[in-house]
Amino acid sequence: MNLFDQVSEDIKDAMRAKDKISLEALRGIKKEFLEAKTAKGANDELSDEAAIQIIQKMAKQRRDSAEIYNEQSRPELAEKELAELVVLEKYLPKQLSQDELDAKITEIIAQTGASSPADMGKVMGVATKALAGVAAGKMISETVKKLLSK
Repeated sequence: MNLFDQVSEDIKDAMRAKDKISLEALRGIKKEFLEAKTAKGANDELSDEAAIQIIQKMAKQRRDSAEIYNEQSRPELAEKELAELVVLEKYLPKQLSQDELDAKITEIIAQTGASSPADMGKVMGVATKALAGVAAGKMISETVKKLLSK
């Protein structure tokens, strides 16, 4: 069962359970999926890789929104965003821990022959492709910067 079908089934389950937060988050996912499927040149298909990218984008939006709401002293709105984020994360691959990320980036630094912060672009190009889906871009960037500064 692909992600599109899984989300559709989970919407039905959320409706039966009367889980408003999950239902809202899942309907948002399905809306984005449908837009991607009907976009020009999509041939009415959506691969799981494309679906995961869509969910990652939505998760990043939720994190950013929650952060802004917390800065503006609106905890009730931040809680709603974080609750939706939990639902979104169920569909994403397991994220790497900081130690695992350090190890992977250290390997990439060795492969690229980078030795100073000036080589950050070279490392980031390889790292973002290799770690797509299992680590956030911001975490990758911070880790590369930290490891190249040593």
